[in-house]
Amino acid sequence: MYPSDLKYTKNHEFIKPSGDGTAVIGITSYAQEALGDVVFVDLPEVGAVFATGDEFGTVESVKTVSEIFMPSAGEVLDVNGELESHPEFVNEDPFGKGWMVKIKLTGALNGDLLDAASYEKLVSEESH
Repeated sequence: MYPSDLKYTKNHEFIKPSGDGTAVIGITSYAQEALGDVVFVDLPEVGAVFATGDEFGTVESVKTVSEIFMPSAGEVLDVNGELESHPEFVNEDPFGKGWMVKIKLTGALNGDLLDAASYEKLVSEESH
């Protein structure tokens, strides 16, 4: 259910590191299900720099507004502009078309990130 090539946070963000020092970030399928229908996504500007744990945007759904937090320190290289006119991509394909930002990692990957099995266990505990 959760791709094994991703790392996860306890706040339900994912990070997909690639070999070139960059990573793609978004929210997990569990997070988008909990939010309901996403109607707006507020993301940072390219060039913004964030520390691990910094709030980098918000996701607004029909139910609530939820902050999204940076899973690992980095500089924003790209923002998914498609989400401006198609916020539903977050619901339809959170690990694909619903990605939010691409960053250049500014240091080692956060050591507190969860692998897919640990994240699935966390979600299972939270949903009971």
